[in-house]
Amino acid sequence: MRSHLLNDATAESYRRSVIEGVERVADKLATTRRPFTGVTPADLAPVIDAVDLDKPLGDTSAALDELESVYLRDAVYFHHPRYLGHLNCPVVIPAVLGEAVLSAVNSSLDTWDQSAGGTLIERKLIDWTTSRIGLGPAADGVFTSGGTQSNLQALLLAREEAKTDDLAKLRIFSSECSHFSVQKSATLLGLGADAVISIPVDRTKRMQSVVLAAELEACRAEGLVPMAIVATAGTTDFGSIDPLPEIAALASEYGAWMHVDAAYGCGLLASPTRRHLLDGIERADSVTVDYHKSFFQPVSSSAVLVRDGSTLRHATYHADYLNPRQPVAMEASPTSEGLWGKVPNQVDKSLQTTRRFDALKLWMTLRVMGADGVGELFDEVCDLAAAGFELLAADPRYDVVVEPQLSTLVYRYIPEAVTSPAEIDRANLYARKALFASGEAVVAGTKVDGRQYLKFTLLNPETTTADIAAVLDLIAGHAEQYLGETLVHA
Repeated sequence: MRSHLLNDATAESYRRSVIEGVERVADKLATTRRPFTGVTPADLAPVIDAVDLDKPLGDTSAALDELESVYLRDAVYFHHPRYLGHLNCPVVIPAVLGEAVLSAVNSSLDTWDQSAGGTLIERKLIDWTTSRIGLGPAADGVFTSGGTQSNLQALLLAREEAKTDDLAKLRIFSSECSHFSVQKSATLLGLGADAVISIPVDRTKRMQSVVLAAELEACRAEGLVPMAIVATAGTTDFGSIDPLPEIAALASEYGAWMHVDAAYGCGLLASPTRRHLLDGIERADSVTVDYHKSFFQPVSSSAVLVRDGSTLRHATYHADYLNPRQPVAMEASPTSEGLWGKVPNQVDKSLQTTRRFDALKLWMTLRVMGADGVGELFDEVCDLAAAGFELLAADPRYDVVVEPQLSTLVYRYIPEAVTSPAEIDRANLYARKALFASGEAVVAGTKVDGRQYLKFTLLNPETTTADIAAVLDLIAGHAEQYLGETLVHA
């Protein structure tokens, strides 16, 4: 079994295996004609259940053959131009190359003695991102597994920086369109979901700063502590960006930590034309970015950034075997003093211990494509969303909720014949499920004011307005079929 360990003696076997796997995936990407096959859990579960994991195939080719039937054949392919569902992006080749390298070398980014150059590459990318945001010379941060972890760590820092030890008094303010991880974080931090005060949004789905100001004042009057304000730069459903300058001013006035969840909108940091949409983000105390959304990186690639790097100490714990408070004394010499003087350990900043070198993917992307190249791709999908909005607004079959700031469109099929809102809900829900089952396209769903809506999340520059128009026709066809069958049954 040692023949399967990756080392100097098996380097050629590694080369052959990886090449074979890459060729299989490349063939699949080249021949995939739909984003999904339409397979159901009932169809696929027996295939996977039939695999006996205690009887290995013993051969890479055989395992790849099997992988075709249990995964590759029926995977949901985000690279397809008619995948319009969730916040999943097609990935750029330099990042995939970085993924292959980091998996094989398998550095762990917790301590210098497990990663060396990887530590410095991650730190360089953190500095690059904080500079793009404008957080200042004391800024710092660390890569995370995703936006949920980034938001959790940011709110942990906010809790520790709050001016009270009475957790029951702490309050977090976020818009009604903010990510659910805000409530989850409050619960995990011992505050409870009730500690989160939801601020209504305006017709463009942006937080109403006037209401926020009133709630902050009420919080102060009740003797409560405004621990944090979470502004969203790219809400999941609408891509809306909260009024960051106004929120920053209120955070300063009431002594609240300002966190900007830019998991989605962070692509604007690289945009040659839309960077101004993030004006005010430079005043944040912390920022979440998800490179695996609008920087076209493979999952996972995210980071939490802070204005004051010293606040990261609230996530620091020491272990003698890993990052002792005081390094073990060595025989005094210029060399030994230099070795122990400034050892950069990223575990001192992170909620994680063992951690992948996910920063390498972004590094390779920037070194091959450059930031402008990434930003231009994000601009393309934002332009596409604007064109899609015009299509929807001109189509009498659809009601579109709001003009997009980023690349998300929320809309609803409305039949020509008057019918009940509940029946329209069911028609839209049916259309989404039928479309997914057909495999011809994938769209997402959500609710607006309690009613069922559909959603395009446009993150593929290869998607065209013709694709959008074709999918709208498919949706209308499925919805009409449902309503026709319902009428017959009635």
